[in-house]
Amino acid sequence: MTAYDSIRQGLAEALDFAAGKATGAQVHQVNVTQVDVAAIRASTGLSQSQFARSIGVAKGTLLNWEQGRRRPTGPAQVLLAMIARRPSLVGELLR
Repeated sequence: MTAYDSIRQGLAEALDFAAGKATGAQVHQVNVTQVDVAAIRASTGLSQSQFARSIGVAKGTLLNWEQGRRRPTGPAQVLLAMIARRPSLVGELLR
């Protein structure tokens, strides 16, 4: 099977699946734990500006997370989950 044929078959299966047809496709669901960014930041004792700078995001991004307008994803969510478990991590890494 050529790469083109493989892509075409995959697209056809995706369209069938989206239409509710049985395709035999494997469906994987990933549950991502919600993080309370404001509580995590508060546990570090840092201001919003300090915390945003320490994790490498803009202060506006942090504000959007804390106010629920946006949610952290990917590496940011993993980092925040690690800080939630060990708030001293930020200080240890910034020394």
